[in-house]
Amino acid sequence: MKKYIIKRLLTAIPVLLMISIGAFIMMNLAPGDPTDLYVSPDATPIQIEATRRALGLDQPYPVQYVRWLGRALQGDLGINYSTRYPVLPILISRVGPTIVLMGATLLVSYIVAIPLGILSARKHGTWVDNLLTGGSFVGVSIPNFFLGLGLIYIFSVQLGWFPTGGMSQLGGESGFFSVIHHLILPVIVLSAFYIANMTRYMRATMIQVYGENYIRTATAKGLASEVILTRHGIRNALIPVITIIGTDLPRLVGGAIVTEQIFQWPGLGRLTIMAIQQREYPMLMAITMLSAVVVLFANLFVDIMYAVVDPRIKYN
Repeated sequence: MKKYIIKRLLTAIPVLLMISIGAFIMMNLAPGDPTDLYVSPDATPIQIEATRRALGLDQPYPVQYVRWLGRALQGDLGINYSTRYPVLPILISRVGPTIVLMGATLLVSYIVAIPLGILSARKHGTWVDNLLTGGSFVGVSIPNFFLGLGLIYIFSVQLGWFPTGGMSQLGGESGFFSVIHHLILPVIVLSAFYIANMTRYMRATMIQVYGENYIRTATAKGLASEVILTRHGIRNALIPVITIIGTDLPRLVGGAIVTEQIFQWPGLGRLTIMAIQQREYPMLMAITMLSAVVVLFANLFVDIMYAVVDPRIKYN
């Protein structure tokens, strides 16, 4: 297993390199120039060129990329154009809120979805199964922005139960309970899709497992349904579920962009929108590389969990 993990980590190096090249090319091919946002409309060509030189955009693209790569390998991800602050501290300050939001969403989603999927499979063909299946289709279909704005209007504007956005009360205490209070609505919005999606996958997997011969044999031996479920059913059903979890981890980073913007959550999603609007290429490169690392480690985590759940899987 150790050799396999080391090999996968070494393989990730050229993959990250190719991702960085592709991201750099696409950002620089996008229409517009960052200097347009930092010079006046009546600026002279000399002033525009001085601004480009100050931002490091006066060199050819290959030279800019090599300089960025050299600095990135030393832990320097560049300078934010608008604030002239280093990118890395800004990125680190936004990772924490996103991890809080993502962690709470994953926890709520899987705690709710896995039991619902099992219940739907055990009640296959009944009104309970139909109700859960119908609810899953609604959860998958409803857009994040629509659900978020609807919850804000009902529970924040009309009822006043929850704040409309932010991570803490402006001018008030930012303690644990304040963060939880601000976290409830964004977590509901984000987890709605993942609960619905995971419930459907768990239901389909459990129905397939219940049809296997070893389940019939265990039932014929007179084992209790709870024993069959815990010892034989769930563990064998977790293999495809782990795959879905692995795809959800990086997808949450992208899905949080809309939700963080709606609820003004100070995380990576909101930072990404701001970086796009202000053409902050160094910040966008840093966010892209962070997302790529999350995807690679999520895939590695899935492969490791396969071997943990199923002892028959061996990595040589």
